[in-house]
Amino acid sequence: MGAGPTGPVLDRDEVDRALARLGAEHEAIETSLLALQDHAGRRLLEGADLTGVTKERWAAAEAAITLLWTYFDAYTDALRTARDIRARRRWSSREDLAELTELLRGESVMVAGSATATANAPTLHGTGKLSHSYSLTTLVDQMNELYATSLDLVVAADAVWSALPARIDLLAAELQRTRRLAHSVGVRPGEHPAGDDLERITRTLTSLREQVVSDPLAFWVPTKGSSAPGGGRPDTTVYDREARALEEVRREIDAVLEVRKDAEQRLIKLRDVLSRADRTLAEARTARGEVLAKIAATEVPVVSGPPTALQEQLATAAEYRRHAQWHRLSPLLESLERKAEDELLRARESLTAVTAPLAVRAELRGRLDAYKAKVARHGLAEDPLLVERYEKARRMLWSAPCDLRVAEQAVLRYQHAAAELLSGPRDRGGPGG
Repeated sequence: MGAGPTGPVLDRDEVDRALARLGAEHEAIETSLLALQDHAGRRLLEGADLTGVTKERWAAAEAAITLLWTYFDAYTDALRTARDIRARRRWSSREDLAELTELLRGESVMVAGSATATANAPTLHGTGKLSHSYSLTTLVDQMNELYATSLDLVVAADAVWSALPARIDLLAAELQRTRRLAHSVGVRPGEHPAGDDLERITRTLTSLREQVVSDPLAFWVPTKGSSAPGGGRPDTTVYDREARALEEVRREIDAVLEVRKDAEQRLIKLRDVLSRADRTLAEARTARGEVLAKIAATEVPVVSGPPTALQEQLATAAEYRRHAQWHRLSPLLESLERKAEDELLRARESLTAVTAPLAVRAELRGRLDAYKAKVARHGLAEDPLLVERYEKARRMLWSAPCDLRVAEQAVLRYQHAAAELLSGPRDRGGPGG
């Protein structure tokens, strides 16, 4: 069989196989185009008020989809023409086979399109032509390319719209519940940092949702190296950040709620601690007067009065509780609890310091009586020296004011005298004694 501009003329079997292949490709392309036409993402893109990169890319995609259908119609017409030629007679003539070879292999498909349809289409962009001749094979390649780029955009936009607005709405609903809860415990903008955070999160989520709806492709991160349509993921960076910020606010509000729950018990405990501190200071002041009256030549620390600032802060805390200002009460209670414990410790230390001379006198009295009992057990209680030194030490320790330094020396002299008498028999108990 002869050859033409497209190569050797196809025989009947080759024509039939080519038509079968092209028919299968036509059916597959038609199925894909109808699926793209019915894709929820495409319908949303057609009806949306788009902005930014999505508006720009969708304009190009719409032109590409229009051109895609133009290509498909031309492909359909060419395939129908080829089928009609083949159907003229059971045994195609040489002229029929030559015509079929040109139609099936040559650039015999003329695609005409408007300037609007082809202005942004990648296959014709820059050619300056409103029509172009293609072979059926090239036309299939062109359609596959246009379909892949269009579907990639549609799937990406649909994935963002499916993922982010619903999540933003759920977070916004949680935000509203948190705002109501915050308001109930006094956490309001301008009065508490958490209230300001809630306002900022509200503004950010409102703006984010508007941007996602109008420009979904601005929130799409393609997967590097992926050739699959819609290969990538929605960019949730801003959403995730605001979700974490809302969780932090919620934890702070929970802490305020805890304060509301046990505020009365904490206030009662605070009053008790400060009352004990006051009583301890009062005891220290009384003890100081006693020490000054009973102990001579001793420096006794001055006992300060109860701090009025703590009582004022305690009254302020009670006011906060009465007016449900829990956000103010929370930090004040924490501060007061630390200060109250410190005040009780200071009062106890003050009492210890003031009563130290009385403790010394009590220790000297106990030591003197202990030695007296010891010498009595050894039958030395009536020793004149011991009786004299004992009475002298006793007068000093039981008189007022008591000079602790002189009294301590008197006790030591009694101890030494008792120790000498108690060791005497052992000294006399040697050989020949």
